[in-house]
Amino acid sequence: MIDFRYHIVSLISVFLALAVGIALGAGPLKETIGDTLTGQVEQLRGEKDALRAELDTTSSDLQDAETYIDAAGPQLLDGTLTDRRVAVVALGEVDESIRTAIDARLTQAGASVTAHVTLTETWMDPDARTFRQALVGQLLTYLDPVPADDAGVEGELASALVQALVTSDPTNPDVLSDDASVLLQLLSSSESDSPLVTVADEVTVPADAIVVIGVPREEPTTEATPSPELSESTVEAQLAVLSAAQELSSGAVLADGPRGEGSLTDAVLADQDLAATITTVSGTAIVTGQVNVPLALAGRIAGTNGHYGFGDDETPLPAAVVLPPVDRTPRLPEGTEPTAGTEG
Repeated sequence: MIDFRYHIVSLISVFLALAVGIALGAGPLKETIGDTLTGQVEQLRGEKDALRAELDTTSSDLQDAETYIDAAGPQLLDGTLTDRRVAVVALGEVDESIRTAIDARLTQAGASVTAHVTLTETWMDPDARTFRQALVGQLLTYLDPVPADDAGVEGELASALVQALVTSDPTNPDVLSDDASVLLQLLSSSESDSPLVTVADEVTVPADAIVVIGVPREEPTTEATPSPELSESTVEAQLAVLSAAQELSSGAVLADGPRGEGSLTDAVLADQDLAATITTVSGTAIVTGQVNVPLALAGRIAGTNGHYGFGDDETPLPAAVVLPPVDRTPRLPEGTEPTAGTEG
């Protein structure tokens, strides 16, 4: 058994060591320790200043590059989409500045924007599925072509939306058809105050092509709270809109946010069939992505599918194409005689 004298000796040893440390620190080693700490602080301060200068230089270079691309945009895009009509469909609420920037680039490319449509939460809300199924029963009457039997509610709604935006009057290609107008009315209003889409302005002119704006994924606030994943049903509904836009128009492109978990572009690239048929542009919150949207759309209209951005499996810049002039000759059913004013 350890007696009390052992504890006394141990305590005395601890206090002696502490006293020696204080004496050395305040005496012979004082300046050595102080100089060492001062040198480390100065080194860290110098490294911080160097990193700050490097960051400032990089930020300045990046801003210069964006300014240059922004200024070169009109020349890069001039004539890319001459006389094309483009409908813009947002898959949810998006930053208005992004939508406006994409509009501006489409205009610089020679296109006109015929519609701004935004999908509401009702479009993908699991609790509203019964309502959507009931609405589809009304929509099918006005669809031509009618979706395949296995299209499902998501595919049928997507087809209705796209046909509502691109179907022209048979005798006047500059006017939206009556069926298209009815479809858009049914989708944008309901007795239950739960429209599937909102429309910024009245749509009267049919579109040739469609730009679908993805909803940017939410950035994680901390490492412990990663970006929330989109539900499988939400992804399915959004991909159905993309597929219908490409199938039923002369060309469509996904204008998406940054790549990463929850990115719709990643969902497209993960499916070989979708990746082979749907064109994507990521990073549309910055000027490079915004300029790429009209270029990618022109390529898709010309028959070239691609994925553009700076992530994996993406190309930085779409190849330049020259589209033929738009032909808006009325397409009358066989055996129908054109009426006055519909020729040519």
